[in-house]
Amino acid sequence: MSMTRKRKKQLKRLKGDANALWAAQQDLLDQANSVARDASRQLSAYSRDEIAPRLARAYEDKLQPVVHRVDAATYDARKAAKHNFDKKVLPAVGGALGTVMALGDAARDGRVKAAFGKVVEPEPKKKSGAGRAIALTAGVIAAAGVAYAVWQTFRADDELWVADDDDAMPSN
Repeated sequence: MSMTRKRKKQLKRLKGDANALWAAQQDLLDQANSVARDASRQLSAYSRDEIAPRLARAYEDKLQPVVHRVDAATYDARKAAKHNFDKKVLPAVGGALGTVMALGDAARDGRVKAAFGKVVEPEPKKKSGAGRAIALTAGVIAAAGVAYAVWQTFRADDELWVADDDDAMPSN
């Protein structure tokens, strides 16, 4: 069965529109990856320049005097901080960066391109840039997750320390 000239023309235009949409999505994913890399660099610089010195001062002023009083055999603050960082902060950061990188890899996958090529009716283009807004929102959420994990790791926990028995009433 042969197609009419009008149908062939419509299919050719549809294929061109689909290819243009695919190229636009690739550009958007590249921009999202670039934003994620820049956010990672900025977070690293901010952590190194702002957070680390504040934490060091807070440790020296508030935590170090208490740590010196606590028996080393019962609690080691450095081990607990390292454990929290290794178990909470690093997995959150790694997960966020892994998700961004997986999105970029999936966009370049041949199977995704092939599936996209089979699309008959593409969705109309939106002028509002919903894809860009979603990518930026995902980046902001990932950065907020990392900040929350860092905050949870280094926040003051009043239940962490056991009170000394020095203020107990003397027994006669």
